[in-house]
Amino acid sequence: MLSKHFLKEVFVMTIATAIIAAAVFFFLEPSCAAISSISGLAIVLQNFLPLSVSGITFILNIALLILGFITLGNEFGGKTVYTSILLPVFIGILERLFPNFTSFTGDNTLDVVCYIFVVSIGLSMLFTMNASSGGLDIVAKMMNKYLKIDIGRALTISGMLVALSSALCYDSKIVILSILGSYLNGIVVDNFIFDHDLKRRVCIISPKEKEIREYIINNLHSGATIYEAIGAYRMQKHNEIIVVVTKAEFQKLMAYLQEVDPQAFITVYKVSDMHYRSKMLEERIFEDIK
Repeated sequence: MLSKHFLKEVFVMTIATAIIAAAVFFFLEPSCAAISSISGLAIVLQNFLPLSVSGITFILNIALLILGFITLGNEFGGKTVYTSILLPVFIGILERLFPNFTSFTGDNTLDVVCYIFVVSIGLSMLFTMNASSGGLDIVAKMMNKYLKIDIGRALTISGMLVALSSALCYDSKIVILSILGSYLNGIVVDNFIFDHDLKRRVCIISPKEKEIREYIINNLHSGATIYEAIGAYRMQKHNEIIVVVTKAEFQKLMAYLQEVDPQAFITVYKVSDMHYRSKMLEERIFEDIK
């Protein structure tokens, strides 16, 4: 029997893919801009092939999935396969529902702006499910494996190549719009997606050390590390509390610090990734050993 967690993931990925398909059909296609995606490349290729954007996207995604399995093995799983196939299906449905659709805004630039905003919502939802829309992600992974190029740089290079392909059939305005759109899309997606899961490393020095430590443990249900620090001016010893928190926990912690000790010395750093074994996992392991 399928678990509730699995069904929830499938539901979220389906909605996210539908949002991305809507962004492509309602904004990217009318703009004619080839913005860093397989759908963007399909917009260019439809000028040379007797196929719709959905059909070309489907063929390219299937080809990349096959190539990915051959070259990368199982580095990407069923989630990528699901979204890669579902995306052109959704675009095809929209093509049938709105056969004569032109544009909501009537302006290429506004269409690109709207596309970047809407597609970032869908991509952020996929990211929370540890999934992707396939396409250029697979190309970037192959470039990373065989050309030793960083994943982020590989995505940028492949995206820019797609943008430049618009020069094959569109004027200079669309080419420039494709390049600028690809660049802005990368910035928005980086901030929209990666900042969503970004954590904060908070370092606190305060005479209210005991109260702050207890708040972190009992209210935030988080761990902390305490180091001995020595002030350079008076050479006095202090204890520094270091804790890594989520965005929501950071807001609660800062509000508490403002209340308990407004004069506390606080430094904050952004943490993009963290690996550790939680206390709950250790307890489970201990129980299994027993």
